Amino acid sequence: MTTTRGPLFDPTFGAAEAAALVSDQAWVTAMLHTEAALSRAAAEHGVVDSVHARQVTEVASELGLPGAVDPADLGALSVAGGNPVIPLVKMLRAAVAEHGVPGSAVHPGATSQDILDTALMILTKRVLGVIRVSLDDAIAAGADLARRHRDTPTVARTLGQQALPTTFGAVAASWTAGLLRADEDVARVESSLSVQFGGAAGTSAALFPCGLEVADSLADQLGLARQTIPWHTDRTRIGEIASTLGIVAGAVGKPALDITLLASTEVSEVSEAAPGGSSAMPHKQNPVAAVAARAAAIRVPGLVSTILSAMAHDHQRASGAWHAEWETLTDLLRLTAGAAHRLAVSLSGLRANPEAMAGNLALTHGVLLAERVTTALGAHTDDARSIVTAACASGLPLESDSGITAFLTPADVRELLDPTGYLGHAGDIVDRVLVRVRARNEGA
Repeated sequence: MTTTRGPLFDPTFGAAEAAALVSDQAWVTAMLHTEAALSRAAAEHGVVDSVHARQVTEVASELGLPGAVDPADLGALSVAGGNPVIPLVKMLRAAVAEHGVPGSAVHPGATSQDILDTALMILTKRVLGVIRVSLDDAIAAGADLARRHRDTPTVARTLGQQALPTTFGAVAASWTAGLLRADEDVARVESSLSVQFGGAAGTSAALFPCGLEVADSLADQLGLARQTIPWHTDRTRIGEIASTLGIVAGAVGKPALDITLLASTEVSEVSEAAPGGSSAMPHKQNPVAAVAARAAAIRVPGLVSTILSAMAHDHQRASGAWHAEWETLTDLLRLTAGAAHRLAVSLSGLRANPEAMAGNLALTHGVLLAERVTTALGAHTDDARSIVTAACASGLPLESDSGITAFLTPADVRELLDPTGYLGHAGDIVDRVLVRVRARNEGA
């Protein structure tokens, strides 16, 4: 088994790479990697013979190769104890015994949760790295769109209706700003991923007086942060990971939804470089990358809720809440990585259509700038809003409405209705985001 869900849907939702990183095989390998590192860490403090630790590492590496341990067989053996670490440790001990290594050199001072939690942190770190690569690509593409279309006028829409002019650059800059913040959150969580090690009840009694030192050495061996103290029933770290993945999904889902709407036939303001077709309708040019990104992102909040609901662990080992995390967080990682990847694909080839944007700006024959006319008219009469409201309702061009032209000339009104003259700080918004992107790139 190479993926969590399977090769049929994972590529569509962008999860192929991440799925391999959190597959059943990846779990097995990460658990064995943790066991090997634990033996070496224990050897650093005289708990395990260093020769035995090296042998454990060699055997664990061999067992971690695809095909050496069948995840299906391991899963079946896991039922009795409720987790896969118990039978995996038996396999590892039996394998090292053939080399004269005592069973005490495997799993010293550990409990199943130590191995599973730490393996999960290993997998999480790998997938967060993949997510950051996709976010980097999406940010670069969004910044490029913002730069190229800094001054391209387009319609800003509120509640699904035309509101005021903006620029497509400002729209893309807003997408990019959200992705930047999400990436900062991922970076923070990524740097804080720590080992989890505390033994049967979190006191490391079996390794006293060097239990905390062994935990620190384990973290160093695995390239994870040191834990300070065991967090076996303090699941704030897991909650932070899940919440951050939820934020990433939201930051990805926003531009994915906008792109889908802007690519509709009636709007036609953007299109993907490689749109998808329809099995029934030859004319369709579907924004499939954005659609797939949104689909993956939509599934994330429910999983975040499950993780947050499971944070309260009873006493010193949770009865079910811990178990609920394994697949849930695995799916969260896979889906968020897939959503970020598909958005990067969508943005990297996104084509803006300034002509369509101009056409949509002109669609209401100036009503889009009613706010600006009202402001100008307000200098002459207290009834400005009611006059302009009535003029908009009439359906006539504003420059020909007698209530307005009683105070403003038709030429003045036409000038007020020029969308390029009412873009506010759209350009400044783009510039600020581009400064942030440059600073991020320079600091990388």
